[in-house]
Amino acid sequence: MFSFLPSRAAIAAVLCAGAAHAQAAPAQPDDGAAIVVTASRSGDAIPADLLGASVTLLDAAALEQRQTRIVSDVLRDVPGVAVSRVGGVGGLTALRIRGAEANHVLVLVDGIKASDPFNGEFDFGTLIADEAARIEVLRGQQSALYGSDAIAGVVNYITLSGREAPGVSLRAEGGSFETLSAGARVGGVAGTLDYALTGSYFHTGGTATARGGSRDVGSDNAGASAKLVWAPSPDFKVTGVARYSYTDAELNASDGDATSPSFGYTIDSPGAHYRNEAFYGLVRAEATAFDGHWTSALSFQIADTTRKGYDVPFSFLPRAGQTVGYAYGDKGRRYRGSYESTVRFGNADVQNRFTFAVDAEREEFQNTSPPAIAGNFTGKRHSDTLGFVAQYDVTLFDRLALGGSLRIDDNDLFSDSTTYRVQGSYRFGEGTRIHAAAGSGIKAPGFFELFGFSDGRYTGNPALRPERSEGWEAGVEQSFADRAVTLGATYFSNRFSDEIYTIYVQVGGQYVATPGNRATATRQKGVEAYAQARLGDGWRVDASYTWLDAKQDQDVLPVVAFVPTRFTGQAVRRAKHIASANLSWAPADGPLSATLTVRYNGAQNDLAFVDPSYVPELVRLRSFTLVNFNAEYRLTPAIALFGRAENLLDRRYEEVFSFATPGRAVYGGVKVRL
Repeated sequence: MFSFLPSRAAIAAVLCAGAAHAQAAPAQPDDGAAIVVTASRSGDAIPADLLGASVTLLDAAALEQRQTRIVSDVLRDVPGVAVSRVGGVGGLTALRIRGAEANHVLVLVDGIKASDPFNGEFDFGTLIADEAARIEVLRGQQSALYGSDAIAGVVNYITLSGREAPGVSLRAEGGSFETLSAGARVGGVAGTLDYALTGSYFHTGGTATARGGSRDVGSDNAGASAKLVWAPSPDFKVTGVARYSYTDAELNASDGDATSPSFGYTIDSPGAHYRNEAFYGLVRAEATAFDGHWTSALSFQIADTTRKGYDVPFSFLPRAGQTVGYAYGDKGRRYRGSYESTVRFGNADVQNRFTFAVDAEREEFQNTSPPAIAGNFTGKRHSDTLGFVAQYDVTLFDRLALGGSLRIDDNDLFSDSTTYRVQGSYRFGEGTRIHAAAGSGIKAPGFFELFGFSDGRYTGNPALRPERSEGWEAGVEQSFADRAVTLGATYFSNRFSDEIYTIYVQVGGQYVATPGNRATATRQKGVEAYAQARLGDGWRVDASYTWLDAKQDQDVLPVVAFVPTRFTGQAVRRAKHIASANLSWAPADGPLSATLTVRYNGAQNDLAFVDPSYVPELVRLRSFTLVNFNAEYRLTPAIALFGRAENLLDRRYEEVFSFATPGRAVYGGVKVRL
């Protein structure tokens, strides 16, 4: 234990070498294959069709054509991904990959590990879209590359550099629910300096989120980022990233009064809201030698998050007569330093790449909830982790790609862990490709799971063990018409052990919740299918479908002789069927463009805490289909008008039990590019 303080593939590797911790989005190769950087610690730009793992790229054009304002919305179009939001924009938003939990997904923002160190996961309700960005979603166990959190996959949100998107862009829009949104960006290259500065703002008056309620729940979201790359020579560069995020969102809470007929249901909660502030920073220096055959990089990053919640002091009493004040909060900070060294060797037919990396990380946590109200421990705690990574990849004749990685993590709170990953891809003639991958993952318990306390109804468990996973996947892909059309399907199977779940223990005639490790394993399996078409005259089609069989053991009502009923079935908030389709038309020489989006979410289970014992009732949420349509008209090469309709069919649905969602909405605005 320790402690501390703060051919095509070869050409792409040499020209685009850089780490996944300070990426610029690489250019598309001449043959049209997608390029990703998340799948290797070398940071090399790797063609997606040379990866054994499943990866989805949402490029800048896709985000723009779908008029993406909230990042989590566009992630609903990714195979294997399920998104659930509590109420309206700004509400807690969880993303799950292949049936795993939300805290099993590693989220990188411009290469910075962005999860809240206190809660152990990233709240996508705090991330609004930048004016020029791309997203890579790498599915399957990736802990052998990135350590804890990447047990189910990685989401990498990357803002474009000044070289990739030069110029000035401005956007302003307004619409339903008192919504106002704006964005500004300036980027370019001045001598040896590449720069990109971005700012975004989103305000909504919101809608009622309680069933039958009248209180509209709104939010204000702001974000600003700066990315600078100084390259005084072709063999050396320094990258700096700074990002600030602010969210102030109103909330409707659940009724905690056990004598009320609406106990456990969402009710109008005047004055209740939360604020979340986060700062992310990264500095990275990279040197290349021997004509690009060796790259060495040293980086340091920080993530600093603060969350404060305001509500009545005693949630278990009637709200009437109580004054809203500071009710709960937390702080988290993460320091992470990394060293990566990559050696590339071979010839035109065989290209080899070996990467060695070291990650040193400290996470600090503090519960800032008022101790007089909740009995909280408000001191600081921390955990230290040192990780060692070895990764080897080989590409033969630009058809067969094989790779493997191994990681050892030394954590001062838990026993050491070793994770692995192997993968392979082979391209036949006539556009056929097969791919497969297998690996293991690990997720360390979060601070709240270890040491949390809430109103005497929840107590953390410092004896928790890290969660573990092993899984594999295999798929086939077929392209037609010189890659203009691509169809693919992947089967995956995962097994989780030591999974952390909630146990209900009777204390003084009342049930108290506490986390524990399952003695049994749970399994998830499924099929991901996708279709992509880039047709003539600006037509573009993107479609996906996921079938998921994700088992979960859960204690639910009824309680018989003080023993809850054990439910074994589809995990909560994971629909068995999810699908999406996007049809875009954007001719290069025409002023008009349009996109039609259809998203289907199948019926799913959820838990309703409507009994004073706090043992949940299993409920079923209905399926729903959302249809969005947007269009843009260019008045001049620099000025365009746009409009967007969301939930065009005005569907009424719930993603989380008893939280109502917005109905039909219409927005419009103008944007300028210079």
